[in-house]
Amino acid sequence: MEKFIWAFIVGGVICVIGQILMDVFKLTPAHTMCTLVVAGAILGGLGLYEPLVKFAGAGASVPISSFGNSLLKGAMKEVEQNGVIGVLTGIFSITSAGISAALIFSFLAALIFKPKG
Repeated sequence: MEKFIWAFIVGGVICVIGQILMDVFKLTPAHTMCTLVVAGAILGGLGLYEPLVKFAGAGASVPISSFGNSLLKGAMKEVEQNGVIGVLTGIFSITSAGISAALIFSFLAALIFKPKG
């Protein structure tokens, strides 16, 4: 039960940070999303994101900041194996399923609903 509470708190804090970026600093949702992805990558690079995931579980692994951490992990793993070219190939090795799902479901939604723009 305690794990659920910490997941809720940590996930909520990440969401509050995103909301503060939009409300106080007047960032657009796209800028906020990019900021959270980069923050997740930086925390992952410093070795701070994995302990957060172990502590908070889904509270840290579901928000968009986890995507930045995953991009970094994939890139670092491939760099160790394939050198500098691994930076480009590694970001897709871990995140390809999520990226593919986003593209497919976005396309399907655009077919079903009338997109504006």
